[in-house]
Amino acid sequence: MPKIPGINHQRAVNAFEKAGFWIARQRKHITMTNGERIITIPRANPINSYTMSGIVKDAGISTEEFKKLL
Repeated sequence: MPKIPGINHQRAVNAFEKAGFWIARQRKHITMTNGERIITIPRANPINSYTMSGIVKDAGISTEEFKKLL
């Protein structure tokens, strides 16, 4: 898995919103959906790069696309 740098959870939420996801629920974790896929983002600053790579993979977005959305 290519590395994505550890980023703030709010930057990740903004990037996923640009990709068509919206916030479904906010508690200790932020749950987002695009109608087909559901992703969960922890409220951590920064989110570990391995965790972030897994979330991007679950969202069905390539790492290059995600980096452009940041």
